[in-house]
Amino acid sequence: MLSFFRCGLSMSRHYYAEGEQSSIVGTFVAIAGLPWALQFVWGPLIDRFQVSKMGRRRPWVIVSQIFAFIASLGLLLVKNPPTQSIKTLMTAFFVHSIFASVQDASVDAQAISTIPQRERGRINGVMRGGFLLGSALGAAGLSFILRKQGFFFAAVINSLFLFVFTVITFFIKEKSDDSLFPWTHNRQKNRRQHILDHSILWLFKELFSGLLSIESLRLFIPIVICYSSQSAFIRAYNIHLIKELKWTDTDVSVMSGAWGTLSVVFIVLIGGWLADRTGARRLLIIVMSIHSLYMWIINLVSSYWIRRSAATAGLILWSLMDPILSTAAMPILMSLCRSHVEGGQFTTYMSLINLCDLLGAFISGHIQRHFKAPVIGLGCAVLITIALITVIIGIWKDKKNKSRQVPMTSAFTCSGTSTGQQIKIT
Repeated sequence: MLSFFRCGLSMSRHYYAEGEQSSIVGTFVAIAGLPWALQFVWGPLIDRFQVSKMGRRRPWVIVSQIFAFIASLGLLLVKNPPTQSIKTLMTAFFVHSIFASVQDASVDAQAISTIPQRERGRINGVMRGGFLLGSALGAAGLSFILRKQGFFFAAVINSLFLFVFTVITFFIKEKSDDSLFPWTHNRQKNRRQHILDHSILWLFKELFSGLLSIESLRLFIPIVICYSSQSAFIRAYNIHLIKELKWTDTDVSVMSGAWGTLSVVFIVLIGGWLADRTGARRLLIIVMSIHSLYMWIINLVSSYWIRRSAATAGLILWSLMDPILSTAAMPILMSLCRSHVEGGQFTTYMSLINLCDLLGAFISGHIQRHFKAPVIGLGCAVLITIALITVIIGIWKDKKNKSRQVPMTSAFTCSGTSTGQQIKIT
């Protein structure tokens, strides 16, 4: 789904370069990506219906990806120039995003069901690195093709990539003993199937109980603030480079994509390893501190943006913010998920992150009528700093509560074992 997703972002930068209002482009990005924010609807359904010889989640992945590819063919109906077909493009992206969001929800559910807890940091680093790598290369490549060959040729290349990866996905099994096709037999005929007897209503109740727990809100809300603030700032920063400093949309895509990609993979792999070794919560504090420092520094020195080297450094450093945040945040969100609804809960976390990313783009597009990019960036810096303080206080309180519980437990253990008798407390 990455090439189609990045095609949407490339189109948004193309519209900026062609002189469209930031509010219109912000609305385009928000509506085209809206289905990604509704993934919480698919999560419980995926958790409920997961009995198949092809695997628990694999049928959902394959079917949704096939329909997403078919929906991508709708772009071929758009005529040049695409600047005169914003509503048509918006509809095409919206329809595709419905199926792509189901596919993404299925993959998230598959990940949390199969990844051991001790490896979640590293695996999430690899997953996020693959996502960002494909996103960056897709943005740079499609932006270049869009400028050199036109929209129709870019749409053909986009759909071709989707077709190739759809075929490859079909031959990837969730487990070695899963059937490749629904009409073939499993290698292990008596393999236990995962059947949930709970109703859809119960799954939704359990899902929202997990989401609205104190521990979940204390950690998830600051993470969301960090993601949405980064989204709002980068939209304003891109528009500033294109409209104020006269960069081309291709320059922005290449600088933030190709050059940033060289560091992203290394960063997420190291970050994933650190999350497993030092603990994701401790790493989250470090990562959010880096986000806060970046946002304060880059906007306080905005007068240096006129220097291409400084502006490029800002883009490259921003491309590292998302992956390092994800390597700490994703293992934490996985650990908060409840059994029976782990797929739906993790998918809902991801959908809310996507929603905040879209809201950041939408709000940024509209407030740019009144404020310049550095002012917006400083506002985002304030929000991230508040989120950081909230996380520090929350984790400190959790440690304090646990330290109080340990002596009480030890006291009961000692009093019960000192006389060699077992104490029963009623």
